[in-house]
Amino acid sequence: MENKKNKKIIIFASGNGTNAEEIIKHFEKKDEINVQLVLTNNNTAGVLKRVENHKIPAISFNKDVYKQNLVLEILNLLNPDLIVLAGFIWKIPNSIISQFPEKIINIHPALLPKHGGKGMYGEAVHESVIRSSDSETGITIHYVNQNYDEGRIIFQKSINVRVMDSIKNISMRVQRLEHKYYPIIIEKLLN
Repeated sequence: MENKKNKKIIIFASGNGTNAEEIIKHFEKKDEINVQLVLTNNNTAGVLKRVENHKIPAISFNKDVYKQNLVLEILNLLNPDLIVLAGFIWKIPNSIISQFPEKIINIHPALLPKHGGKGMYGEAVHESVIRSSDSETGITIHYVNQNYDEGRIIFQKSINVRVMDSIKNISMRVQRLEHKYYPIIIEKLLN
């Protein structure tokens, strides 16, 4: 008899999709949790090829579709247990947040509340860490609310910032933390 996967995840991604792929790979081995769909606002995003390789359906949408609540309609139809932002750079509308309270999470490549907010993603975050002469950085997994990077913190993991660290070096080290911990925390939240 086939095991039924009963917990559903929908991933939002905008870029290359390495975090999305790590999450998918993690849950391919689990019977009780299923990545149902990937949604992207970028029809040329690398995440599309990654999810195709894992036979996960994906939908690409533009700003008009997003504003018309068609994405919310998809979410309501599929009713995920968790919505996971994995490098998704658009703000989540209040209509989605209110429909899925405490069911939308994000990962941020720094230790919030520092180095968060509008425009703080990718290299801009690591550049800000270096400019601030912080002794540590890391990742923050948090719930999504109506303000960028201000939702309740679920988990943080830090690394030391070395004197000669470059943006690229910090980025690679932080990404390793993301790949290791994001799937684990998602699984804990769903169990």
